Amino acid sequence: MSRDLRPPVDILHYEIVQEQASALGRLGRTLEQALAQLREFDAAHALPETPAAMQPERRKLVMEAGQALWMFVVQREATGLRDSRHIMRTYDVPAEVQRCMGLAPAPSKPAST
Repeated sequence: MSRDLRPPVDILHYEIVQEQASALGRLGRTLEQALAQLREFDAAHALPETPAAMQPERRKLVMEAGQALWMFVVQREATGLRDSRHIMRTYDVPAEVQRCMGLAPAPSKPAST
C-alpha cells in the first residue's frame, strides 16, 4: 500500500486544480454545443433575414449561447484567466452572443386563466 507523503494542503490544492480544469472543460463543451446549435439553425434557415415567426426560436438560441459564454468566462476568470479575447477568437463567438453574455432570460408570462 503506497502512502502519499505530500502535505495535506498540497493534496487539496491538486484536487482543487483538477476540479477547476474539469469545470472549464464541461463549460467549454457547453459553449461549443450552444454555438453549434445556433450555427445549425442559421444554416437551416439561410435567408438574408430570419422570418418573424422564427425570431423567438433564434433569439432563444442566442440567449442560451450567451449564458454558456458567461458561465465559461466567469469560471475562467475565477481560475485567474482574465483575458476573454482568446475565447471569442477560438470559439468564433458572434458579436450578438457576446452582447447577450450575462443577461438573464426574460421571465415567462403566466398562463392566462
